[in-house]
Amino acid sequence: MERCQRKFFVGGNWKMNGSFSSIQEIVEFLKKGPLSSSTEVVVAPPATYLHYVCQNVPPIVGVAAQNCYKKEKGAFTGEVSPQMILDVGAKWVILGHSERRHVFGETDELIGEKVGFALQSGLGVIACIGELLSEREAGKTEEVVARQLAAIAGHMSASDWCKVVLAYEPVWAIGTGKTASPEQAQEVHHFLRKHISGSISPSVASELRIIYGGSVNAGNCKALSAQEDVDGFLVGGASLKPDFVQIVNAPN
Repeated sequence: MERCQRKFFVGGNWKMNGSFSSIQEIVEFLKKGPLSSSTEVVVAPPATYLHYVCQNVPPIVGVAAQNCYKKEKGAFTGEVSPQMILDVGAKWVILGHSERRHVFGETDELIGEKVGFALQSGLGVIACIGELLSEREAGKTEEVVARQLAAIAGHMSASDWCKVVLAYEPVWAIGTGKTASPEQAQEVHHFLRKHISGSISPSVASELRIIYGGSVNAGNCKALSAQEDVDGFLVGGASLKPDFVQIVNAPN
């Protein structure tokens, strides 16, 4: 299996936000930066703006779609395929985000199938897992993230892991203003790395980038980035603001 580089990774998930004018403002602050060359940066605009963003962001910034389906083409109204995403110039896709799971009812199995097909098609995947507040309070965090991870891993080959970034996003911290403490984030990331070492392989565990998402902002990014097993962030609302540059540069 090819060796992966555990380069710090920051994704900006714009969700259902943006217009040509507001996106141009984001493009401008990304160009102004400066963005650390030691961080891999990927932004995820709504599908309607994917091509425009691919054409306009600086070369150091990659582009992701926020979702895709498990087929190349067909009668799947409202869906986009990995092939379409690649065709407009994007190289990544976010799959398994909690909003897809809990707003749109996507199951662990469907997400696993989509991850497998996206990887087979040549996309890099930001694969999201994370527990609800009720699951955390019931002491089920590890059980939930292990189950979600198994559904994804079941559709991957050993060589696929270099094309995956695993995003731990506790659902109770997404868009709520609540953030897992650096210690809480590290605890789950450490569990995931240990679990992957035993269930997949020690080399995958040591090389896989595990990033944190959930109300990451300029004020908490440095403390989170200092944790041993936190390899970056998946950023929501803060990725629409100039503060995103500070988050990208958090390890410096």
